[in-house]
Amino acid sequence: MKYFIVNAFTNKPLGGNPAGVVLLESDAFPKEELMLKIAAELHYSETAFVRHDGDNEFTIRYFTPKAEVELCGHATIASFFLLHKKGLASGQCLCHTKAGDITVEAGEKVLMQMAKPRIVATITETEEVYRALGIITTPNFKLNTLNFPVQIVSTGLPDLMIPLPDVTTLQSLQPDMEAIAEITKKYDAVSFHVFAFGNDGYTAHVRDFAPLYDIPEESATGTANASLTYYLQQNGYLASDAECTFIQGEAMERPSIIATCIQSDGNVFVGGTAAIVAEGSFSYLCRE
Repeated sequence: MKYFIVNAFTNKPLGGNPAGVVLLESDAFPKEELMLKIAAELHYSETAFVRHDGDNEFTIRYFTPKAEVELCGHATIASFFLLHKKGLASGQCLCHTKAGDITVEAGEKVLMQMAKPRIVATITETEEVYRALGIITTPNFKLNTLNFPVQIVSTGLPDLMIPLPDVTTLQSLQPDMEAIAEITKKYDAVSFHVFAFGNDGYTAHVRDFAPLYDIPEESATGTANASLTYYLQQNGYLASDAECTFIQGEAMERPSIIATCIQSDGNVFVGGTAAIVAEGSFSYLCRE
C-alpha cells in the first residue's frame, strides 16, 4: 500500500497544507481500524484513501488521526494532483465521497465542485464563541465586524463562520482549544472558521480551528473556504457570480492560497496547486 505526502494550495514543497494520500491497490478499502492507524501514523490533519473505480472515476475516504470525516477539500486537491502526476486522472473526473459525488478537474491546477451549499443555522448567542477565541465582545466590537452574523455553513462539512474586525485581531488570537471543541460538538460542527478583511488584494485572511477532530489549527481548508464564499455571497458581500482568493496559515508560517468561485446558481468550486513532498509504503501494516 503506497502512501504519499502532498502539500495542497501551494507550489512549494514546504508550504501549503500537507495531506496523506494512500493509493489503494485493490477494490476493497482496508478495515476502518487500519485506516485510522495509518492516519494517526502520518499525523496530518487528513489522510485520503483513494480507490480507482474506472476511467477518471474514483472513491475517496478521509480520515483524521481521530475519526473519519465525509469530505476534505485540501486532501481532495492533493489526491487529484497526485493522480494527475501519476497519469491516472486528467480533465473532468467523478469522485465518490461520503458527502456525495463531486466533480473534480484534474491537472496542474485542481478545481473541485463542492456539495450544494447551505446555511445550517445562525448563532444568536455569540459571546461564548468569541470568548473561546480569547476575545471579550463589546458593542463597539460588534459594530466593527460589519454586523456579519456567526453562522454554520456547509458545502459538505458544517463549519462556524466567525467574523473579526481586522487582520491584527485575527492573527493575535489566543484560542481555547477545549472550549472550541465543546462548542463545535454542541453545534455538530467541524471547525471555527475565523476571518477578517485586509484590503490587500485577498478576499479575506482566515484561520481554522478544529480541535474536536484533533486539528488544533489548519493551514488550508478547502471545504470551509467554500462555505465562507457562500456565506459572503448570502450576506451581501459578494456578487451572485464571483471569484475569491483566501490566504490562510500565516500564523503557522505556512501561508496557503485558496482560490474559490461561486456561480449565480449557488454552485461553489475550490481550487489550487500542490506539491508532492514524499512517498513510501506500509508493507508491515498491510500484513496485519
